[in-house]
Amino acid sequence: MEKKTKPIVIGVTGGSGSGKTSVSQAIYNHFPGRSIMMLEQDSYYKNQDHLDFEERLNTNYDHPFAFDTDLLIKHLFKLLNYETIEKPVYDYTKHTRSNEVIVQEPKEVIILEGILILEDPRLREMMDIKVYVDTDDDIRIIRRIKRDIEERARTLDHVIEQYLGVVKPMHTQFIEPTKKYADIIIPEGGRNQVAIDLMTTKIDTIFKKRSL
Repeated sequence: MEKKTKPIVIGVTGGSGSGKTSVSQAIYNHFPGRSIMMLEQDSYYKNQDHLDFEERLNTNYDHPFAFDTDLLIKHLFKLLNYETIEKPVYDYTKHTRSNEVIVQEPKEVIILEGILILEDPRLREMMDIKVYVDTDDDIRIIRRIKRDIEERARTLDHVIEQYLGVVKPMHTQFIEPTKKYADIIIPEGGRNQVAIDLMTTKIDTIFKKRSL
């Protein structure tokens, strides 16, 4: 039996609210019906069932220790070998992993998206293309406020306190330095249509080569 070509892994990172998810989604949506998938690092926050709810509230979601990176790497390896995974689902209202999983079939192109995917050298080595979405701090905080209030049931005071006390210093310490590992830097996130077009053209070329 003919051996399949290894899937292509495209890492898309950037600070919270940078537009990395919009960039990833725009690329993904450009290829309806094609063999492409999204793998979000946010799905791999550690399970915190062993902690009281009050303790979970103190979780630093912007620190590398918040993620179950070993499980993410294990799942990525399985996808690279065309094996199905059960992707975890995180419950932001309970601050822990839910009992649900999402069955994810392997695809030829994997978009790996998250704030700290370039921080771990093991993950970096698994990527074929590394993208950093670079957006001004003011825009990022506004986007985060809007998202956390509307989607994660947070209060305005909580979001601002978390941003100043945790998000911003963690961005400076862990996320911003990973820009040096990027092959491509995209300013202004999802609004940068030229950069998105360049990425989709590159992926389209990959698909065409594989169909020959």
